[in-house]
Amino acid sequence: MIRIAACQYAIELHETWESYAAHLHGLCREAAEAGAQLLVLPEYAGLVLTGQLPREERSDLLASIAGIQPLLGRWLALCADIARQFDLYLLPGSLPVRDADGLYRNRAWLFGPDGLLGSQDKLIMTRFEREQWDIAAGEGLRVFDTPLGRLGILICYDNEFPLLARTLAEAGADLILAPSCTDTEAGYHRVRIGAQARALENQIAVLQAPTVGLAPWSPALDENIGRAGLYVPPDYGMPSNGVIAESPELCPETSRWLLCDLDLAEVRRVRVEGQVFTCRDWPEQFRQARLR
Repeated sequence: MIRIAACQYAIELHETWESYAAHLHGLCREAAEAGAQLLVLPEYAGLVLTGQLPREERSDLLASIAGIQPLLGRWLALCADIARQFDLYLLPGSLPVRDADGLYRNRAWLFGPDGLLGSQDKLIMTRFEREQWDIAAGEGLRVFDTPLGRLGILICYDNEFPLLARTLAEAGADLILAPSCTDTEAGYHRVRIGAQARALENQIAVLQAPTVGLAPWSPALDENIGRAGLYVPPDYGMPSNGVIAESPELCPETSRWLLCDLDLAEVRRVRVEGQVFTCRDWPEQFRQARLR
């Protein structure tokens, strides 16, 4: 049994590094003191760093992501220190990173008590990212072996595409971490429905952590709606609706953790003793998906 925490992360203005660092440290301390071993913050949570930029710079969509690039190293060091201090695994969210080819990619990192385990880029861009923000797609997926279980990461929109989660499942992932950032209730539900569908298809667990709240000072994060949730296959020993837990409010005014206890051994058991074998039977659809 592991205790995991998904943050409904309220976008707040922190105009100094000291204010931001104290905020992130205190937020993670809260979850750690509740016994959480794995913490997940949402997609683009790292863009709160833009609050430290001059007002005219942080209010400009393209200038704001360029302006936070010098803060990236300090931010990653802070996240590593938090994971080490509290002896836990931390996905602190994502942010756009300018790579050597000059393109920005939406990247999430995973830290453990011993340091950085690696990163995962978002693979399929939304219209906003493609048409207004010029964020480029990453390449490929990876899994992270930890004492808690084998983890994968799908960032927001990527959860709406079945073959991505299937690739992680076939690589042995037990739990997919799904940081998200959506500005409408419909957007939140698209990701949430995708996350639950991926859990059902692959008979694995999916944990969603969203941004929430209003941030008029940020053109990228001005409106945010979502619930945190933990989804599993509806089967023997699992909730009949496949929902282990969801945040009670759709959009609280302050950041809140959804704390869940998850037995990954029980999730694995469903794949060999369940009422159905959707994971095993997946290839059959390719033989049958033809018109007679």
